[in-house]
Amino acid sequence: MNLPHHGSPGPDAVLQPPEPGDLKTKILDLERDNEHLQTAITSHAVIDQAIGVIIALGGLHPEQGFDVLRHVSQHTNIKLRTVADLIVDWVSSKQLPEDVQQALNAALNQARP
Repeated sequence: MNLPHHGSPGPDAVLQPPEPGDLKTKILDLERDNEHLQTAITSHAVIDQAIGVIIALGGLHPEQGFDVLRHVSQHTNIKLRTVADLIVDWVSSKQLPEDVQQALNAALNQARP
């Protein structure tokens, strides 16, 4: 192989294919990253929908919607995404766990002018 003076392969150098184990690891990493991205997209959509419900329900500004959602999550010790799911489902089911309802009412009362 001809190496120029700076040590990198010349134009006639043959590149070696990666080892099969390296490819398998890379594929598994990419599949995992893809799953994480899909989960994040779904979570963001549900959170955005819940914020919309909260804004409409409370007559709030958009930036207040996330604050209310976070307050409910923190005061019920339920993950934000789960609270968002409950609120989005509540629109059609008309059922919301009592602790979430109480925390939501408190947060809405606090956020309203």
